[in-house]
Amino acid sequence: MVTVFLANGFEEMEGLAPVDLLRRAGVKVQTAAVNEDGGKWVTGSHGVTVACDINAKEVTEEEMQMLVLPGGLPGTNHLDASAEVDHWLKVASKKGIFIAAICAAPSVLGNRGLLDGRRAVSFPGFEPKGATICKGEGVVRDGQYITARGAGVCLDFGFKLIECLCGEEKALQIKEGIQCQR
Repeated sequence: MVTVFLANGFEEMEGLAPVDLLRRAGVKVQTAAVNEDGGKWVTGSHGVTVACDINAKEVTEEEMQMLVLPGGLPGTNHLDASAEVDHWLKVASKKGIFIAAICAAPSVLGNRGLLDGRRAVSFPGFEPKGATICKGEGVVRDGQYITARGAGVCLDFGFKLIECLCGEEKALQIKEGIQCQR
């Protein structure tokens, strides 16, 4: 199961494109609302309101394959402040479960020391602490961590997530299926 954490102010493309692509690949994905009221509704940074599958307080370790953090503001700040997100990042990190973050969200990983000495990318100005920044790259995988630059590479980010979980052939199949020419 892939859990995509969505907080008020998330970047819609970065949160929803990976969900769509992973589901096309047959991966079980759940969206988890990060809000203190226990509700399932969040609104993105461009006014798109989404009903999440669950609230972040309902996330379990069962079948956990990957955690995904989209960027956007103030969404990234809400992810960084969330006790639930913090807990699951620690669990996933210790167990070698994939952790993916795009745009400003790699800073959340950097704030926890998860990218110390690892290769990573992010939106300019949100470079994760301790990481070796790979200038000129859109998506970078270093071990269990996948980071991406921003909304402009959200499809490439999604394809990399598919590749990590299902293999390169499946990622190429989905890429061709949506007529992605890159």
